[in-house]
Amino acid sequence: MRRFIALFLLIIAFTGIAVAQHMSDDQVVQYVKDAQKQGKSQKEMTTELMRRGVTKEQVERIKTRYEESQGEENRATSVAAQRRQRLEAPEEVTAGTLDELSTEVQTPTEMKNANQASKLVFGRNIFTSRNLSFEPNSNIATPANYRLGPGDEVIIDVWGASENTIRQTISPEGSISVSTIGPVYLSGMTVKEANNFLQREFSKIYSGISGNTSQINLTLGQIRTIQINLMGEVAVPGTYTLSSFSSVFHALYRAGGVSPIGSLRSIQVMRNGKKVADVDVYDYILKGKMNDDIRLMEGDVIIVPPYDCLVDISGKVKRPMYYEMKKGETIATLLKYAGGFTGDAYSKAIRLLRMSGREKQIYNVDEMDYSVFKLYDEDALTVGAVLDRFENRVEIRGAVYRDGMYQINGDVNTVKQLIQKAEGLRGDAFLNRAQLQREHEDLTLELIPIDLQGMLNGTVADMPLKRNDILYIPSIHDLSVEGTLTIHGEVARPGTFVFAKNMTIEDLVIKAGGLLEAASTARVDVSRRIKDPKGTTLTNEIGKTFTFELKDGFLVGAEGDFYLQPFDEVYIRRSPAYHKQQNVVVGGEVLFNGNYALTTKNERLSDLIAKAGGVTADAYVRGARLLRQMTEEEKRRREDVLRMASNSVGKDSIATASLDLSNIYSVGIDLEKALANPGSDYDLVLREGDMLFVPEYVNTVKINGAVMYPNTVLFKKGEKLSYYINQAGGFGNRAKKSRAYVVYMNGTVSRLKSRTAQKIEPGCEIIVPTKEEKKKMSAAEMIGMGTSVASLATLVASMVNLFK
Repeated sequence: MRRFIALFLLIIAFTGIAVAQHMSDDQVVQYVKDAQKQGKSQKEMTTELMRRGVTKEQVERIKTRYEESQGEENRATSVAAQRRQRLEAPEEVTAGTLDELSTEVQTPTEMKNANQASKLVFGRNIFTSRNLSFEPNSNIATPANYRLGPGDEVIIDVWGASENTIRQTISPEGSISVSTIGPVYLSGMTVKEANNFLQREFSKIYSGISGNTSQINLTLGQIRTIQINLMGEVAVPGTYTLSSFSSVFHALYRAGGVSPIGSLRSIQVMRNGKKVADVDVYDYILKGKMNDDIRLMEGDVIIVPPYDCLVDISGKVKRPMYYEMKKGETIATLLKYAGGFTGDAYSKAIRLLRMSGREKQIYNVDEMDYSVFKLYDEDALTVGAVLDRFENRVEIRGAVYRDGMYQINGDVNTVKQLIQKAEGLRGDAFLNRAQLQREHEDLTLELIPIDLQGMLNGTVADMPLKRNDILYIPSIHDLSVEGTLTIHGEVARPGTFVFAKNMTIEDLVIKAGGLLEAASTARVDVSRRIKDPKGTTLTNEIGKTFTFELKDGFLVGAEGDFYLQPFDEVYIRRSPAYHKQQNVVVGGEVLFNGNYALTTKNERLSDLIAKAGGVTADAYVRGARLLRQMTEEEKRRREDVLRMASNSVGKDSIATASLDLSNIYSVGIDLEKALANPGSDYDLVLREGDMLFVPEYVNTVKINGAVMYPNTVLFKKGEKLSYYINQAGGFGNRAKKSRAYVVYMNGTVSRLKSRTAQKIEPGCEIIVPTKEEKKKMSAAEMIGMGTSVASLATLVASMVNLFK
């Protein structure tokens, strides 16, 4: 059932839509059945029903028709049986489902009224929550005070000397029929009264009952349904069919709760023209009392009157919102409803705004009047916060062991007492001058100097404290810049360290993790600032440098003990005789390829080949190539080139996308001439990271670029460029024929202009560049150019005539 209720709750948002088409009653019911079988979502079903023009009046009509069709069978079904039936057949659209639909659907006028009165009133949502339905429990034992009525099923058990079970439903006339006795009228009796009555009646046919040898007991089977009326300020007033176990709260829940102007404090239950209960929902919410939530009977009328007094309380209370008050209730009662003051509330007075009937009035109600000041409709109360200041605070900061805020009391009233409360002064406290900041009543500040040394010695009188005083005791370190020492160069952790007295260079080296292997002990420099606080002239000297040697961890050359001063900087130099191993790689057609360490700074290609045992018989020495890694300086130059290229504009600027950004580049060498002329310019000087590769002989030539079919063909000695271009199908349409060039295996490049047969070698690659694609001129551009030419010709003719 809840699934159907949740489905139709969404209709509220769409009831204002005007549509042209309509659905019949049967179509509405059938649509809900079919849509649920198809697995449509609740939102889809609701939107479609509203689009087709389903109105509240139509839903009421469908509900009435279903109630009439179900008749007595539906009314005799218990609450538990109804729930079980809906779980077994959820696709059925029952009268209860339509009842929920009619409850939830609102007309545009109703929605407007609800929005206008959408005040958050305490307790008003209790009857609209789906988690709190107040649904009666039909599985409990039959209450002794339950009054029987038409439609109740009674079970009469007789046991003992005589045994029998009678199960009948009380007729509309209020009786059951017992054989040999006739009609037995039970309507209007409680279960206890009916038991006593049946004891007397059944003793007429069972002799054992009067002799206590037989027993009789009456219990309830299926319970009846009752019809009650809800009138007044409820969401959906009308007549409701409920379980006979239902109470006032369940009836209000079924009616959708009270309306925006309905009362929660005086809900009246009328029975046979007399008031039998006056329900105050606040007693249930705040105290848990359910004494007036009586069980309803057939024909009961529940009347919800308009509220009498609605007040608003805001500010520093635990539950700020609107509350409904009874006549004569006071501010003290309202504060109980609101949960009392919050911890930061100003509880001595409350500001109240009242509508007097002519104009607004304001009251400042004192604390002693809370219990006697009566509230009226539309009163608005505001509870303020405490002032953002302290009435008994003093604060101590600086060179004490426990700084912070303290209270002024019998133990702390003076400066000395405050210092003692902070567990005394630290050793670095500056006693000659402390500062006491005092705030006057006009919020101006005064700074009072204090001689702590004299106060502690007794030569200066102790000073009394006032509220919000702040005592600051500076540290001697606060009054001077913290000194540092810096060490550079070949130490494990170069950087800046805190200065300490009597620190030497050796101490600073130890703090920096010691000397590195590359450190020079022959020279250690110390740079010192020039400091002269009393100086009056400007000098050219900006620093002073001391130079020492280190031997066995101690200074050599210092006059006496040399101690560092604040802001000294120590420089540990790199030894000029320290060199790390530098490796190069040789591979390919050599006897022993692999890594080799350089032994001299000017080691060359021929030396490396000699270390590798020379080249093999299959080596193609002319095609050997060398790869080299960029140094940091080369990388910096490359960054400069990229920056200049990105800032350049025009046709002659360098395209950064075409630049080789790899950290490894090829060096064009001629290993054949280097081996033939050791030590010459052809014999390249090696450096760390170089990789030399000597390939095997390759007797092919690759043709690439703007040719018809890029190809690789056999090298043919003496053949010119045209031969190889023909082997690739000839030049392409946009080939730059005069710009062809060749890339050799050793990384060198050459233009192919004359004597091309001599320049083409085995293993090389011939590349033919491509012309840029020219943009064809459009018709409009041609007309514009023709117009410009004509205008220019006219101008020239005019000038010629002018100078004749």
